[in-house]
This record gives sequence, C-alpha cells and structure tokens, in this order.
Amino acid sequence: MTDINGYPARSSVRAGEVLRLHIATSAPRCRVDFYRWGAVPHHAGHVEWPGRVAEPDTFDADWRWPAYEFLVPPEWRSGVYIATLSTEPLSGIPPLDSRGARILFVVTPSAPTGRRVLFKIPTFTYHAYNTAGGGSLYSAAGVSMLRPGGGVGGPVKGLPDPYDATSPRQTFAHWDAPFIRWMEENRIESDYCTDLDLHEGRHLHDGYRLLVAAGHDEYWSTEIRRNVTAFRDGGGNIANFGANSCWWRVRVAPDGSGLHCDKFPPGAPAGTDPDSSHGCPDHWWESEPENSLLGVSYRNGGGHWDGSRTQLGFTVTDADHWLFSGTGLRTGDIIGREGALVGYESDGAAYELAASGRPRPTGQDGTPKDFEILGIASLPSDWNFAAREVVDSPRAATLGLYTANGTVFTAATTDWARLLTTDSQVAAITRNVLTRLSRPKG
Repeated sequence: MTDINGYPARSSVRAGEVLRLHIATSAPRCRVDFYRWGAVPHHAGHVEWPGRVAEPDTFDADWRWPAYEFLVPPEWRSGVYIATLSTEPLSGIPPLDSRGARILFVVTPSAPTGRRVLFKIPTFTYHAYNTAGGGSLYSAAGVSMLRPGGGVGGPVKGLPDPYDATSPRQTFAHWDAPFIRWMEENRIESDYCTDLDLHEGRHLHDGYRLLVAAGHDEYWSTEIRRNVTAFRDGGGNIANFGANSCWWRVRVAPDGSGLHCDKFPPGAPAGTDPDSSHGCPDHWWESEPENSLLGVSYRNGGGHWDGSRTQLGFTVTDADHWLFSGTGLRTGDIIGREGALVGYESDGAAYELAASGRPRPTGQDGTPKDFEILGIASLPSDWNFAAREVVDSPRAATLGLYTANGTVFTAATTDWARLLTTDSQVAAITRNVLTRLSRPKG
C-alpha cells in the first residue's frame, strides 16, 4: 500500500460540526473509514478524497499537510473515534491501533445529553510521548499537536510492557481503550471529552456527576487543574483509575496547537533526570501539590519501567467499606497480586500507622487529612523513585478516596484497566465506584 498518514486539526469535535483532517499520500485517492470505539468497534461511515502529497516536518512544527473537511453527522454518539486511512479497498475491520495511517479524535455532545459520566481522554499525555518528527517532551520543552500521532498513528517513546505487548504504553489502545470497552460492555453510559476541552472550560458545567480518567493522565494545564477543582468544589465527583496523574504542568498554545513544559532546574547539566530533581519549574508538586486535588502523588509512589516486576497488589485495610461491596474481600486480603496490578507506575499519600495498625495520611505532603487509605502496597527498593520533600513515610501505592463537596477516588496504579476483564474483584470495585459516584444528587 502507498504510504499515507494524517492528523486532526483539533482532537475533538462536536456532533454536527465540521471535522478537519490533514492527510498526506502519494496515491491519487485516499479513503477514510470512521470507527467508534466501544464494546465492539462500530463502523460509522467513510469518505473518499483526492490524494495530495506533503512532506513530514519536525516535532515542534505545524506540519501544514493538505486539509479536508468532513461534516460529522449530528446523530453520531459521543465517543472516541479512530479514522483509518487507506489508498485501496480493505476487507473487514482493520486493526484500529497502528503507528501510522490512523487518526484519533473525540466526538463530544452538541448539547447536554443527561448522561452522568464524562470520560477524559489524555491527548496532552499522548502527544508528550509522541515522537513523530524526531522529538517529544522528553527531548525538548515544546511539541506540536499538529503532526501525526497522539494516541494512534505515530511512533511513541517508551519501553515495552511485558504484561501487555499488544500496544505501546502511552497510546489509546493500552489503557483507555480496554477501560472504555469494559464500561460499554457493562452498559455504563458515558460521554467523552479531551483534556483540551477541559482546558477550555467545556463540558464540566453540563450536568455530569462523575469525571473519569484511566491509565496515564500525566500532563495537566493550570486551566484544567482549576476547572476540575471547581467541578469537585461544586459537588462533582472524580474517579481516577490511573497513576502518575497531574505530574507535569503544561502551557497550551492559545490556538490549542502545541504544548510547552519546563522540566529542568535552571542551569541543570545535560543528562539531568528531572523526576529526581528539585527546582523543576513545571513539577506540580513543587508549587501546588497534585495530591491536594487527587489525594495521591507519584512522588510518594514510584515506577518500574523496564521488564517484569515483583507482583504486587493492594492489601485491603477496611473490607466493610462500600468500595468492596460484593467482592468477597476481607480486611488483610490482597487485590490483584497475581496480575501485578500495582505498576508500572503508582501514586501514594505520605502516611503513618495509627494505633490500630491501619495506615492514615499525615497530610504533610498536601493530601487531605480525611483521605481514606483503603488499599496499600509497599514498593520494593528496585523501583524508580522521584524527588520529594522531607517526609517520614515509606514509598507505597495507596488506593483510596476523600470527600470535599465532591468525592475523589484514586486507584493509584496505571495498570488498573489491564485487569478489568481477568480479575472479578477489580471489576467489582470499578463498578461500585462508577455506580455510586454517578448517582444523581439527593
């Protein structure tokens, strides 16, 4: 097949509005098939356009490829859509994850739908790891979002996942797609948005009771942080089935076309590891600790990036809590150990042991004092640990929640979605969280 690739002018579009795609191919014609991701991929339609040639550019540039416009039908349901690009007829449903010839975009509702769950797709994090054009936010301070990649369709920085080799980490297929598939298989209805939508203040005022994220939602703007905090303060609930969340602050270009992140301390020598450094301008924890909103922080947990790791699960601290209803778990049982649930990155709260022996947050790190640690996993010394303030607390992943008008739940591990279809207790906890926190007010 002749080479073809592309990217969206914007990562989301309202149903009934125009989607602009930028596509380059040397073939005389190109075909775009649209699939909505769900319990099964649903073919939503296709379009054919004349092919036009364009050259790739650098990671920090607008590639300015030829533009094509498609009017999204108003009846298209909110969801994550994958556009598959081809230059000749294909038979059957092609693989929706690929490092080329794929474009991810999110269709958002044109008006409030009455659904109570809003699922956030972390396109900022996808682009932070996207190496199309020869760079990423791990080699430079700024990247363009007007280039192939960003969830699908481009190369990705990172090491292979020994527990799931079917897709790279930091792609839509790895954590978000299985979580969404499980939700829709279990008839948990949701609308969808991107972090750019939340950055711009969209959707959180549309009647949702619960904002959900999964996997690895690492890069947040100040505007996202402010808007999500206001959602919580107004009684909205948050469920984060991931980790390393809100770790880096990014600044978004006024037109939404790029990201900038200052990771290194002033004057840092080449080869400095920003995670293990103090004085990084865009470390959230050094100015406004992310755990004051999410309850946990990567700096109190850790990561195991390369190869297999010690199998860890969460030890249950209070099996009578509603979180564990219907799981059959007892206090002291361990969730997910056989499946290496904890990792590849995990978040925690600084904690101490109460007289009863149960862990409780110290609050020294900014975690709300009423955060309930409902599951805990101490991390081995062979994990990678980030710099943090001086606290007298072991490194551990801490699953739990707190309430400040709205309730905030954290699963404290990136790999939660991986066990949804193989571990009935992980699935039951997920169902309990989504069902309880999406209930109507009153």
